[in-house]
Amino acid sequence: MTATSTNPADRPNGLTRALNWLDERGPTSWIVVMIGAFIFAGPLGLVVLGFILITGRFSGRTCRARAEGWMHRCGRGMSFHASRGTGNAAFDAYKADTLARLEREQDEFESFLRRLREARDKAEFDQYMDERARAAAAPAAETAQADTPAHHDRHDDGSGRY
Repeated sequence: MTATSTNPADRPNGLTRALNWLDERGPTSWIVVMIGAFIFAGPLGLVVLGFILITGRFSGRTCRARAEGWMHRCGRGMSFHASRGTGNAAFDAYKADTLARLEREQDEFESFLRRLREARDKAEFDQYMDERARAAAAPAAETAQADTPAHHDRHDDGSGRY
C-alpha cells in the first residue's frame, strides 16, 4: 500500500516539475530555453527572459539551494528560517531571546495601534453625536420662535384691516 499525500506541494504539477528540472541543471539550461524561445517565437523569448529575470533564475543558485540558506527567494515570496538551530548554543539562546522580544514588541505595538484606532473612532463618534444633537436642537429652536406671536407695527382697529 502506498501513501498518497494530500498536500499540493508534495505533488507538483507538470510546470513545477519542468521548472525544478531546469533549476537542477543551472543557469545554462535557462539560457538554452531562452534562446530556443527567441528562435521559434520571438515574443515568447521575451516572456522567458522576463520570467528568468523576475524569478532570479540567473543567480547561479536554484530555489532548492536557496531554500537551504537562512533566507531564500523563489519568485516573489520571501521565507525566513528562524527556527533552525545553528549548533552554537549561545547564539541560539540570543536568537531565541531576540525573537521573543521582537514578538512581544510587535504585540505591544499592535495593541497600541488598536487603542489608537478605538480612541479615534470614539472621538469621531462623539463628534457625530454632538453634531446630531445640535442639528436636532436647531429645528426645535426654530419651531419655538415660530410659535411666539410676532409684533406688528400696525395697530388693529377692529375692522380686520391692518
